[in-house]
Amino acid sequence: MPAVQKLYNACKASLTPNGPVSEEALEKVRNLLDKIKPSDLGLEQEAQLVRNWQGPLNGQNGGPRSVPTIKYLHVHECDGFSMGIFCMPPTSIIPLHNHPGMTVLSKLLYGSLCVKSYDWVNNPGPIDPSQGARPAKVARDCEMKAPCEATVLYPTRGGNIHCFKAITPCAIFDILSPPYSSEDGRHCTYFRRSPAADLPATIEVDGETMSEITWLEEFLPPDEFVIRRGQYKGRVIKT
Repeated sequence: MPAVQKLYNACKASLTPNGPVSEEALEKVRNLLDKIKPSDLGLEQEAQLVRNWQGPLNGQNGGPRSVPTIKYLHVHECDGFSMGIFCMPPTSIIPLHNHPGMTVLSKLLYGSLCVKSYDWVNNPGPIDPSQGARPAKVARDCEMKAPCEATVLYPTRGGNIHCFKAITPCAIFDILSPPYSSEDGRHCTYFRRSPAADLPATIEVDGETMSEITWLEEFLPPDEFVIRRGQYKGRVIKT
């Protein structure tokens, strides 16, 4: 049985409209995701180009540069989960965004990127997200290079709000459970660090002092940030 079909079958059994049925079921999906290779998803040619990648050509320096286009390859979506691949050219950025009430498994298929992620701090103060910034703590701030293990983020921990910047051409295979759904209040919101200078770097939460706080506020990504739909050329999944 193809690896991507095994992965789909595990997702079907383990992921529901309310998220994973158990931590054990989620771990089974993660283990199968770990085994996925670019060739399982029709991306062997792209992965091979990255292995021979020497960096940007000198001729590109100095002239006007177009913003690199990110492609999304749709693999599958149902009420319980979605599967898709983000193909990112070098220097491209997916801005800081959230996954409300969602569990997300991610596998870097090829290439390298920088990832920075945050989790909200439960501040007891009255905060209306539409009116200002919210306090968050850094969960991850690192460079990832394939091959590497699949990662998991949860609704309230593990770096639910994250951003990516591609170093080389790279591809990320994402499984979201449940998927984004505006009808169910799970829409994608983008954030940035608040430019306000008067926000505290240390706050009190339940009697405990939390330092190195980052304040995030909602924002609309620039118009040039576009994710285009690409064609998935991997194995067809039998549903």
